[in-house]
Amino acid sequence: MNQHLRPEPLPFIDIAAQRRRLGKSIDDAVGRVLTHCQFVNGPEVAQLEAALAAFSRAKHVVSCASGTDALLMVLMAKDIGRGDAVICPSFTFSATGEAVALTGATPVFVDVDETTFNMDVNSLKRGIAAARKAGLAPKAVIPVDLFGQSADHDAIAAIAAAEGLFILDDAAQGFGASYKGRRLGCFGLATATSFFPAKPLGCFGDGGAIFTDDDSLADILRSIRVHGQGTDKYDNVRLGLTGRLDTMQAAILIEKLRIFEDEIAARNRVAERYMRGLGNAVTVPRLAEGCTSVWAQYTIRLPAGTDRDSFAATLKAQGIPTAIYYGKSMHQQTAYKRFPVSEGGLPVSEKLSNEVISLPMHAYLDESTQDRIIKAVRAALPN
Repeated sequence: MNQHLRPEPLPFIDIAAQRRRLGKSIDDAVGRVLTHCQFVNGPEVAQLEAALAAFSRAKHVVSCASGTDALLMVLMAKDIGRGDAVICPSFTFSATGEAVALTGATPVFVDVDETTFNMDVNSLKRGIAAARKAGLAPKAVIPVDLFGQSADHDAIAAIAAAEGLFILDDAAQGFGASYKGRRLGCFGLATATSFFPAKPLGCFGDGGAIFTDDDSLADILRSIRVHGQGTDKYDNVRLGLTGRLDTMQAAILIEKLRIFEDEIAARNRVAERYMRGLGNAVTVPRLAEGCTSVWAQYTIRLPAGTDRDSFAATLKAQGIPTAIYYGKSMHQQTAYKRFPVSEGGLPVSEKLSNEVISLPMHAYLDESTQDRIIKAVRAALPN
């Protein structure tokens, strides 16, 4: 190779490879929608909800316009508002706390576990205490199944039950993973997920869904999804949203769900190979006992003293993209600095924000490409 030629850049998430695999099935699915022209609430929406319910074993699935709407709709259905506190991890994407703040309630941020990156149960207890100390009424907890791995749902459920809080699981990155043999979608009062294109199960735009076994909640969510309508669309019985998943995205997701289990297995093979190739050079992610992951991201921690920007630039020069989830935890961000945090602060979240970096991860990462990434990562580290 000419030494002046830059290596072919790799995709961080290879949506195009999946598109090639699905090929005509996606074209046909979209074509059926274009033929029947029911672009809102077409038959594919109900078909997708039934397929997702069968996959997750949840009794009800209410599809919606995004993962953020999924969180917001549950909080609205439970009348969460001013004076209420909802406990959230700080080391997560902003939508988790944003949905709480949009209701007028107060997100109270807690720390995460250094190994799993998920909610730390001791910090959760301190966060509930901090909420009460601030004169707020703790009403709910939103654990996040971050980077594809389930949170510790039994431990969180025990605390929530003792404190009288309901659980809204944020599985935007974790749908398809399991906890102690049960797939996400069956924990807490409800589970929210996202079908953003970069997610393990993603559509070709925005989309989301809510999973619940609660009949009454499901009915209210279906009302909120369409402006809070009652039996007549011009008699709205509550405040709602335009929260529908459009038919085209549902049709695409039906086809993607058919290969989802195969893709999860492929992602786990990639994660296993990364662990073997990098486990003695960086801090690789570890699965908690009884958990599986869909590896929405493969997030490593760099050794102390490594210049993360320099490391990323070195890889980029070799055509290998990286990403930082999350360079600032929520409590460090401008819009969220004013909200309470768990007593004792959030040192792990702040530490992780300075150390983490994510490598390419998807179901179509072949072994030779992965070896190229592993070799480049090891070479980019300080001796």
